[in-house]
Amino acid sequence: MLKKILLGLLVVVLLGGGVAWFNRKAIILYVAGNTGKREVGPNIAVPWKEGPAQAAAPLAGRKPNIIFILADDLGINDIRTFGGGVAGGRVPTPNIDRLAARGAVFTQAYAGTATCAPSRAMIMTGRYPTRTGFEFTPTPDGMGSMISMLNNTDETGLPPVIYNKEQAEKAPTYTRQGLPGSEVTIAEVLRSAGYHTAHIGKWHTGTGPEFGPNAQGFDEALLMASGLHLKENDPNVVNAKLPFDPIDAFLWARMQYAASYNEGPWFEPGGYLADYWTDEAIKVIQRNKNQPFFLNLAHWTVHTPLQATKADYDAVGDIQPERLRVYASMVRALDRSVGRILDTLQAEGLADNTMIVFTSDNGGAGYIGLPEVNQPYRGWKMTLFEGGIHVPMFVSWPGHIPAKSTVTAPVAHIDLMPTFAAVAGGSVPAGVEIDGVNLLPFATGAATPGQTPHDAIFWQSAYYKAVRQGDWKLQVTDKPAKTWLFNLASDPTEKTNVAEQNPDKVAALKKLLTDHQATARPPLYPHTTEGAIAVDKTAADKATPEDEYVFWPN
Repeated sequence: MLKKILLGLLVVVLLGGGVAWFNRKAIILYVAGNTGKREVGPNIAVPWKEGPAQAAAPLAGRKPNIIFILADDLGINDIRTFGGGVAGGRVPTPNIDRLAARGAVFTQAYAGTATCAPSRAMIMTGRYPTRTGFEFTPTPDGMGSMISMLNNTDETGLPPVIYNKEQAEKAPTYTRQGLPGSEVTIAEVLRSAGYHTAHIGKWHTGTGPEFGPNAQGFDEALLMASGLHLKENDPNVVNAKLPFDPIDAFLWARMQYAASYNEGPWFEPGGYLADYWTDEAIKVIQRNKNQPFFLNLAHWTVHTPLQATKADYDAVGDIQPERLRVYASMVRALDRSVGRILDTLQAEGLADNTMIVFTSDNGGAGYIGLPEVNQPYRGWKMTLFEGGIHVPMFVSWPGHIPAKSTVTAPVAHIDLMPTFAAVAGGSVPAGVEIDGVNLLPFATGAATPGQTPHDAIFWQSAYYKAVRQGDWKLQVTDKPAKTWLFNLASDPTEKTNVAEQNPDKVAALKKLLTDHQATARPPLYPHTTEGAIAVDKTAADKATPEDEYVFWPN
């Protein structure tokens, strides 16, 4: 492999007439594209397990099925139920909206944090990183150093990315940066309660005999093994690359089009990922229609690299810029997936005995260069402003949760695990402390008037922390040293920082953060990269000295 890389670099240099010695970006991306890749075999038929041919009890007497649909980096404004819709409303989301209308919409739902993997760990366990230690998102080996080298501060107007090589050398390899096997997951609880448990799509909390989905309670798992939605040169794909984003450049160089079943050999998926995952999810539903099942459908959509099918690209029409058209096409594919799941449940006679939850792992990313995805909220993925953590979430369970109902109390991803357990009649082992609460009383209207799920909700990534108590939300960070205080009742979009005018409230909320950290376990592995994120501008726009920014440590 080393000889291959060196030969390739020589070719790059010769083709550039010697100038390529200075083409730092091309060399970095060449190295990224020729390391860490694996052999990918042809598509195979997934050998999903067959459930019983006959049900042991009538449908009305069985435990409800549970389907959890998790989008990736979906902006809250991308769904008509929550905002104007992607591309100024030109691309509707009728199926996602149909699901929302069937049950309870949580208008103040929060991601576990502002990046994907810790949110997923919190969903699986119902526990904060202060308990699990799973605080940072694992990134492929070499990604942090390469992004720091690709980052061009002249283009961004932001401080340079900080990469800590010493810390990186202390960290486990990418696949070993996982949620500890000692943690109790919702899949383990549901399997103990008699459920068949299946995972499809993105996992991102480690692999192997301790960390992978099969080790964490899933009977079977069809995994996203790398990161392309389709092959880059597939005749049915439309790609949108982001020249202003080093993360995007790394993904295009390194990612492959690959899946694996139960962590076996890699093989090519059977189509565009959102559609392929849905095809396979339907098979799981059909094969397990006579027994309770838990389906964890974790889409990669709408995460970069931005790739759409030509059919969706043509259907959304002439939307500009090009990256928005491709992104809108991806939202269309996600909506189609939800519609196909709903239609399958109806066709199989399971619609009234299935709870479905839909949410996103965090807010939309600023690095895609689309300013409207999180409107009206400020901030992006990798910030603790509302744009980074305020996510769509709704729960449908016909006959139990009233249709077109609304829950306005703040809730969070940590609440999903205990909610699923309560629905299934499962129990968390004694001695396991859960930070989340069962949301059923709030969704069904059975909660006591004035009752709220949480006194406070917490977020953290190293030195960047936030807490919400009631209508007050505090953010604190060391880089740059700053404190923000917002009253979300009067200022839901966090436009006016009132920290100086309310020192007592700042002190009280800081004490909550201190108390929350008092018994915290240290992170499982150190953060190695710190990148500056402009709060009010996308990566396509150059920041100025007047723009607010935060460093996101990961």
